Amino acid sequence: MPATTAFQLDAMVIGGGIAGLWTLDELSRRGLVCALVERDALGAGQTVWSQGIIHGGLKYTLGGLMNPSAEAIRGMPTLWRRCLAGAREPNLADAGVRASHCHLWQTGSLASRLGMIGARAGLRVAPVVLGSEDRPALLRECPGVVARLDEQVIDPAAVLRVLAERNAGRVVRGELDAVEIHGDGARVRVTGATDFLGESAAREQETRSLTVGVRWLVLCAGNGNAALREMMRLGAGRVQVRPLRMVMVRGSVLPELNGHCVDGAKTRVTITTARDAAGRAVWQVGGEVAERGVSMSANELIRFAQAELLAVLPGVDLSECEWATYDAPRAEAAMPGNRRPDDAVVIEDGCVLTVFPTKLALAPRVAEIVASLVCDSSVSMGAACFDGWERPAVAKGPWESAVWSSLG
Repeated sequence: MPATTAFQLDAMVIGGGIAGLWTLDELSRRGLVCALVERDALGAGQTVWSQGIIHGGLKYTLGGLMNPSAEAIRGMPTLWRRCLAGAREPNLADAGVRASHCHLWQTGSLASRLGMIGARAGLRVAPVVLGSEDRPALLRECPGVVARLDEQVIDPAAVLRVLAERNAGRVVRGELDAVEIHGDGARVRVTGATDFLGESAAREQETRSLTVGVRWLVLCAGNGNAALREMMRLGAGRVQVRPLRMVMVRGSVLPELNGHCVDGAKTRVTITTARDAAGRAVWQVGGEVAERGVSMSANELIRFAQAELLAVLPGVDLSECEWATYDAPRAEAAMPGNRRPDDAVVIEDGCVLTVFPTKLALAPRVAEIVASLVCDSSVSMGAACFDGWERPAVAKGPWESAVWSSLG
């Protein structure tokens, strides 16, 4: 690569999921000159695969203890709620919410009842037990306690869209081709395309490459972080992948439901409701179903999910629904024994920061960690070096490309 004589950017963020865009916004608001490069569509992969619940630590306290995971995440619902209300930066009011709260309900087991008791301890967003008249219709037949949990459910694509619009001049579609790391920064080569050229050239684009001097390189590419680290000879051993296989249920009269069914120290199912392009309700089903589903075929998992939903939602009618599955592997910072990290993680390798938010709700936390490391940078040329480059679209939800089945 040709040498550069100065840094054009304080930071270049690689990857336009929730962690990358929130980090870009945080750094830019602090006065740093930054750009974000996304290879595909914004949020493609882990962000749009997620169910959109702004967790406050409940699932980590089901055993009755306030553990480090719960400590790390318990303040996130309040922070997100203020952003989504426009009461703090970044102002996400235009993104709206899918639901202002979730529900929490039990199976009939003793372990389930004990888990609900444990879940009330130490949380800033704790369950509020509902009387029978206050329960949603779908949960009125449940044999145990039903509670409201003030964890909002977002539309991840809508939040990405707002963050991208806030940083429109800083977000480009391209791919990191090469990196030369030096003591105080790096030279990176990015390959991408121009915006469409001219009124009559709707299909014509010009490929271009640009070498940029950056003080910090921030890897927020989720499952792509391992390959990026290998390219830079940093090694992929700091990354682990947790497999998940989600189930989706689609139906024109499927009722709205967002929440968790608790069974002992586990969330037996987690259900959130989205809407597809035709306006049909789509349930994303996670929790233990998604964890156990990785060892099953698609049909086996659908059969298992059907049985679980009928068990935890007495009286639910799924006879006219369609079903689909999708794999949603979650990249995390490697931990001993492959255990899940307790908190967001930022791995430092000189000027390269590898970011793992761990949970969607922790995106603000990981952005603050990155900002605390890079806030002493100051350059002047800015992200204008990407003027005229193509801007990435926001990825569609997994239900839009799924293969649906009426398997019953």
